[in-house]
Amino acid sequence: MKKILTIALMAMIALSASAAKKKEANKNANKPVFTIIKENPITSVKDQNRSGTCWDYSTISFFESEILKATGKTYDLCESFVANKTYMERAFQVVRYHGDCQFAQGGSAEDVLATMKKHGIVPEGTMPFPGSLYGDSLNNFNEFFGVLEPYVAAISKSSAKKISNAWKTGLQGILDAYLGKCPEKFVYEGKEYTPKTFMASLGINLDDYVSITSYTHHPFYSAFAVEVQDNWRFPLSYNVPMDEMMQIIDNAVEQGYTIAWGGDVSEDGFTRQGLAYAVDSKKTQQSLQGSDMAKWLKMTATKKRSIIDSLGCTVPEIIATQEMRQERFDNWELTDDHGMLIYGTAKDQNGKEYYMVKNSWGETGEYKGTWYMTKTFIAANTMDFLINKNAIPAEIRKKLGI
Repeated sequence: MKKILTIALMAMIALSASAAKKKEANKNANKPVFTIIKENPITSVKDQNRSGTCWDYSTISFFESEILKATGKTYDLCESFVANKTYMERAFQVVRYHGDCQFAQGGSAEDVLATMKKHGIVPEGTMPFPGSLYGDSLNNFNEFFGVLEPYVAAISKSSAKKISNAWKTGLQGILDAYLGKCPEKFVYEGKEYTPKTFMASLGINLDDYVSITSYTHHPFYSAFAVEVQDNWRFPLSYNVPMDEMMQIIDNAVEQGYTIAWGGDVSEDGFTRQGLAYAVDSKKTQQSLQGSDMAKWLKMTATKKRSIIDSLGCTVPEIIATQEMRQERFDNWELTDDHGMLIYGTAKDQNGKEYYMVKNSWGETGEYKGTWYMTKTFIAANTMDFLINKNAIPAEIRKKLGI
């Protein structure tokens, strides 16, 4: 009898374990399982926290990877230095335009490149740690920009016939109070530098970097300033067909380069768990049952993303086209939301290909700060990107004259 009870108990345990395993398998059936195709070296994941500085973090990360590729050395460069210089120069422009342009936290990859060319750069640690000057553990720009924006607005929209230079001193004081004062000299690994001599020591040529985009309202193989508000320096981007834009990204990753990517992450398919799909809403609706399909358009973004998460790697995707990109740009659907770093490629269990993309939200999501973004998502949602010109295929470089 004891033996029978033991066998029965073991059978129950086995059935329970089998049921749990089956439930878990069903639960995770659509979760992508990635095989890495190419992964280029990057520096550690940072956290921009409550600040609109993705442009700063992603592009600094890009240059850290460029230095790593060129020299084998790992650096942690200072985002606060770039922000301090950039916000001052952006304020200059707003004042010159008498307030008829935007002053905001956002920016572009060009802001980092322009700062490094004009002012140099410093390593992390030569300025206060982000947030530390006002008692926070990371950047929090709520109070900072609550002070900064009205200050710039008051000067730029002044009714005075002439303004003094005193506002510049006051603005610099605000920047220094919240970001820290930019050092004129510092010691790094036992050697004294200025920001410019430190930049010169890093082993990269800042003239090697170009911006790429893809739109039809300007001729292909020409260069133009992409018409978005945070592109306030008006840098030129080389315009190529969408297929060649994607060819450039693929070639760069394959040759060991990373890409400072800027684009739209406000789409439903960009999840907080580290995935991004260019969701075909119509086909996704058709995959739902009954009333869910009818309710799709009325669902909150959170509910939609929950459904997308459940569909996982089986979620239907659109076919990205040049015409679609242009239409979405012109009707404000394709927006300039976020900057990230493309550094590798992978595929899921169904063979779908993704880019491995480093974010600046700390080690969040399923993949600890990396997002797996399908190639279709990148084709559909790229605004522009900064890249080493040597990463561009020779035949495309020839067409561009670079």
